[in-house]
Amino acid sequence: MTIERTLRGIAGFFILLSIGLAAGLEGRDLTHPTWLWFTAFVGLNLLQSAFTNWCPMISILKALGMRSESCPAKEA
Repeated sequence: MTIERTLRGIAGFFILLSIGLAAGLEGRDLTHPTWLWFTAFVGLNLLQSAFTNWCPMISILKALGMRSESCPAKEA
């Protein structure tokens, strides 16, 4: 899996998680609009990365050794 696909998966997961927590899960009393600030944080981070071409999560994934779509793996 590439950095770009992993990043989209992580962003989607966190957005769905924060919406689920705001809506309440399995009768737990987690319902509070404050959880939606986490969704806003993810959205703002994605928006700023569109303009600056820098995303903290991409830096983390690169440090973990994931490859990018723009740099194909070397053939043996």
